[in-house]
Amino acid sequence: MSEELKLTILKKLDSEGSIENTTAAFKDVSEDVVLGALKSLESQEKVTYVTLTTEFWTIEAEGKDQLENGSYEARIFEAVPAGSQGIAIKDLEAKFGKVAKLGQGKCLANKWVKKDGDSLVRVADSIVDQVKAGLETVHATGTHPSKDAIKDLKRRKLIKANKTISFAVSKGAQFSTELKKQATDLTMEMMQSGAWKSAEFKKFNFKSLGINPNSGNLHPLMKVREEFRQVFFETGFEEMPTNNFVESSFWNFDALFVPQQHSARDLQDTFYLTDPTVASSLPDFWETVKDVHEKGGYGSIGYRYPWSEDEAKRLVLRTHTTAVSAHMLNKLAQGPYRPAKYFSIDRVYRNETVDATHLAEFHQVEGVIADKNMSLGSLISFLDIFFKKMGMTDLRFKPTYNPYTEPSMEIFSYHEGLGEWLELGNSGMFRPEMLRSLGLEEGVQVAGFGLSLERPTMFKYNISNIRELMGHGVDLGMVARNPACRLDKKMGKEAHQRPEAVDEI
Repeated sequence: MSEELKLTILKKLDSEGSIENTTAAFKDVSEDVVLGALKSLESQEKVTYVTLTTEFWTIEAEGKDQLENGSYEARIFEAVPAGSQGIAIKDLEAKFGKVAKLGQGKCLANKWVKKDGDSLVRVADSIVDQVKAGLETVHATGTHPSKDAIKDLKRRKLIKANKTISFAVSKGAQFSTELKKQATDLTMEMMQSGAWKSAEFKKFNFKSLGINPNSGNLHPLMKVREEFRQVFFETGFEEMPTNNFVESSFWNFDALFVPQQHSARDLQDTFYLTDPTVASSLPDFWETVKDVHEKGGYGSIGYRYPWSEDEAKRLVLRTHTTAVSAHMLNKLAQGPYRPAKYFSIDRVYRNETVDATHLAEFHQVEGVIADKNMSLGSLISFLDIFFKKMGMTDLRFKPTYNPYTEPSMEIFSYHEGLGEWLELGNSGMFRPEMLRSLGLEEGVQVAGFGLSLERPTMFKYNISNIRELMGHGVDLGMVARNPACRLDKKMGKEAHQRPEAVDEI
């Protein structure tokens, strides 16, 4: 069909000189097929063409009813008898149904009738049904000479705009009625035989986009992670190395002044390694940590229990990235004093039952600030700045308990779209029993705060089941479709005022 159509177009051009409208010239051929043939001929410079767009109007179902039976207002006018008696409005409603109210309003606006108590009486002796007349014109011609008439019929949803596309075709620079097959590739056989000398090659279309290649896509967690990283970098933080997923219980618990009897160290909360089971050694200051646990120090009486070196050596999958913070604070203490800001965003592991809101592995976002004369007020002031960069300006802080921070606070933000206070994370001042054992000098205070990466990601991308975000149940199509994250812009659940979303996360 395509080759035949090309020949037909060329012969028509040869005999007539041009084709003014392809729709009229090739009535039984769709414009898509015509366009394909024209593009092929244009690439050979045999033709040139111009796209013609024609707008016409068709009558909708409601318009067809009024074309056949008259406009609603004309029907109401005809139903009102001449004279002062008129007709009761309720009788019109019983006869015409919903049409009565629409027609009555138009009649009153046109001053064809007037109200007399509960009745309508005629004002005009006769009328011209301009709506029906306009529909008849559109039905006959596909348009109307009056723009106001078209505007009124369109506003009343009686007509609908349609477009047809056709083409005006003329001869090209290399016009001929002969169709010669074009070669698309220069082959070895053509080189050997010399056929390339007389061959006609198809021109390359350098404007064609081609097929989009399959490519990798950033996971929503990675998109949100990058946004957090940029906020940290903007506020002067250094990123901590977080490639040690296995830690000794010493760094994960003991160095943070978490007692060895604490429930967080139970098997139901922590993953312990079975091979190897223990670390080969502990850091040099382990005896200082032992003394603080057993006897206290730095203003504390300690926990008063026999501290076990064997327990401290047990290897665990880290339950929080605060173990990394402890490493960095100990390293900071080895050199001359300097203030520091550290952050980390990486995986942690908890022995939890997996459900719609909990996973055994997830990501923790953590920041620590070390400086002299740091106070709780300093931390609150910084958190105001930090969360403002994410579009959260209304914060509240609630006292809470953490074993290695005192005082400790939960952070809440008011969400206007949901009308709820949402918990963002935890924060507090690291205890001196922890800081002095790590080697930090007197007067140096450290503030810390943390939150999960999954919670804001679920919120931003409107995900209610965390298993759809991580694990074998992740839809790769979801990963490819979702846009980049902007922490300071509304998206996902924030764009939908759904109070139940708070419970879903």
